[in-house]
Amino acid sequence: MPNLKDIKSRIGSVQNTKKITKAMKMVAAAKVKKAENTVKAARPFSDELLNLYKKLVVSVEEFSVNGLKIERGLDNYPILLSKRELKTEGILVITSNKGLAGAYNANIIKTALKRIKDNTEKGIKTVIYPVGQKAISAFKRKIGDFELKEGYINVANEPTAMGANLIAEDVAEDYVNGKIDKIEIITTHFNNMMSYNIVNWEILPVKAENAEKHELDSVMEYEPSASGVLQQIVPMYITNSIFQALLEANASELASRMTAMSAASNNAEEMINTLTVDYNKARQGAITQELVEIVSGASAI
Repeated sequence: MPNLKDIKSRIGSVQNTKKITKAMKMVAAAKVKKAENTVKAARPFSDELLNLYKKLVVSVEEFSVNGLKIERGLDNYPILLSKRELKTEGILVITSNKGLAGAYNANIIKTALKRIKDNTEKGIKTVIYPVGQKAISAFKRKIGDFELKEGYINVANEPTAMGANLIAEDVAEDYVNGKIDKIEIITTHFNNMMSYNIVNWEILPVKAENAEKHELDSVMEYEPSASGVLQQIVPMYITNSIFQALLEANASELASRMTAMSAASNNAEEMINTLTVDYNKARQGAITQELVEIVSGASAI
């Protein structure tokens, strides 16, 4: 017969767990709406910036560093636009700092590991730029043919343009110096409160294809020059792409956490109900046993 004290202790433990998961669900729900609004508000700007960038690339006939003031890798747009033989690929892997978000972090890391394996089979080296404590911890434990860069923790759960710019400067510097020949972002695209999908965004070398045409393009002039404006737009485009990826990841992670904590709270409630039934059965059995013993004792007398 189950021990009444043990069952009661388990019920109390599950109830405490339910309180925690319910509180975490409420916190995530409060944050995810704000994150969703931020993501949706940022998307039109990203789309227009991409279109402007493509138009400028088409307008500049020759990419040259002549006359350009270059102080950092992000300013060297001629090299950032150049393509070369792919020997080393850099991958920016965006995860969260905390767990308890369902399979969110595990799915991203799994996708990154598959990409590393594919690159190894093709003879391509891989450099990992981890964002978030979960990515840093996961890749430190993994053994494989890849180089792990110093991670970025502060920008994972609080995306800022400054944090995105820091990452952009690091990857651009490595690209300009020839340490990597390509950089991609493995992140998530936020669909709604219930779903997201893992995506790969190619950042470097930056591409310019399918630029939208406008009737004023033929008479548009750039001051001081198209190349000068392009030197300002390319860093903005790279930084904003990383910033948008951080925003998408943050919203997806919060939505996944809210869903996971909701499921955990429901499971806790079901477990409490099951344990309560077991407790009542055990208590009823104990009472019945006591009555049998009393009746047996009275009969013996």
